[in-house]
Amino acid sequence: MQHSTAWRAVSQSPWKFLTSPWPWRSFLYLLTGGVFGALVLVVLLAMTLAGLVFLVVGVGAVLLLGVSLSGIVVGRVERRRLRLMDPDPLPDPHRPPAGPGVRGWLATRLREPATWRELGFTAASLAAMWWMDVLVLGLALAVPVLIATSPIDDPGAWPLVVVAVLLVPVAPYTLTVWAGARAAMTRAILAPRDGELGWQLTEVRASRARLVGSFDAERRRIERDLHDGAQQRLVSLNVLLGLARLDADPGSPVARQLDTAQEQVALAVNELRELSRGVHPKALTDHGLPEAVGNLTARSALPVTVDIRLPHRPPAAVESAAYFVVAESLANATKHSAATRAEVHARLHADILTLSITDNGVGGADPAAGTGLVGLADRIAAADGRLRISSPAGGPTLLHVEIPCR
Repeated sequence: MQHSTAWRAVSQSPWKFLTSPWPWRSFLYLLTGGVFGALVLVVLLAMTLAGLVFLVVGVGAVLLLGVSLSGIVVGRVERRRLRLMDPDPLPDPHRPPAGPGVRGWLATRLREPATWRELGFTAASLAAMWWMDVLVLGLALAVPVLIATSPIDDPGAWPLVVVAVLLVPVAPYTLTVWAGARAAMTRAILAPRDGELGWQLTEVRASRARLVGSFDAERRRIERDLHDGAQQRLVSLNVLLGLARLDADPGSPVARQLDTAQEQVALAVNELRELSRGVHPKALTDHGLPEAVGNLTARSALPVTVDIRLPHRPPAAVESAAYFVVAESLANATKHSAATRAEVHARLHADILTLSITDNGVGGADPAAGTGLVGLADRIAAADGRLRISSPAGGPTLLHVEIPCR
């Protein structure tokens, strides 16, 4: 669709509007609303009458309870029908049942404001909106057809035929305007209120925290495997090559080849050690954030002042996120900012770890430029933290991070 709402559609030129899908969408929306409304009206009236008749027995109470919960079904159907007029899906405001079985489902639904709001919408729809759907369809479509097909033996009937012909191109506007208003009212009533989707956000945060925790655990496992497995085997190989070098004649081709092999093994050990540090530094696991950042800055080509004072160790996930923020920030400063010095400052205030990384580079850090800031923001968001960047042109650049330690 070229226009995302019915109101924008009717404001374009008549030819574009009449040849767009909007008149047909509006017609289907009102037609399905009229049919569904009639069906709901018949079913609810039958259930209410039967419930009042059999109120003395348990069947009547069940039927009346079904009438009370009918808004849930109506709300679900209306949210799906709304997609004909509104491209944005309407979220389901209902929580998962608090307990198993029908009793748990009923206990949850009867306590939710959304259930009673949907019941109110059902009552309003049956009392007014459904009748308006049928009325608008009748006025926009049935009246012109009836007038045009009426007997025209009387010369005075010709003006009615002209009126019917003139009403035909007006019908799509009538249908679309009312359908747009009907859809807006439906969204306003059925849309989740503040706090009703909080359980979904909680589930997302918990799922995200589990993913981050599993990734960090996998990083630590890989680091242990590299340190205790491949790295130790290479060190043993280097020792064996040294012993073989002692048995070789000095200056012989074999001795030179063994020297070359030892140099290559030593380079491989150093590269593997750097790789394991990048995956997950052992110092971070064994000694915590200050020691790991100290080791990181000691190997940095950029002079870095470190001021990290923590009364106790934060959770492992927080330490891991903070460390990789420092590592990525210093790498960006070294590669992109032409900085000559940097500072790392960290404190633990109550249950919030605050981390600041500053460099005196040229500034202009932009997450859209692909400098790793997007990855930093994603990692901090996964820890439920917050990242703020100040990097005016000409510098300096400041990254301020706050990560909750719960």
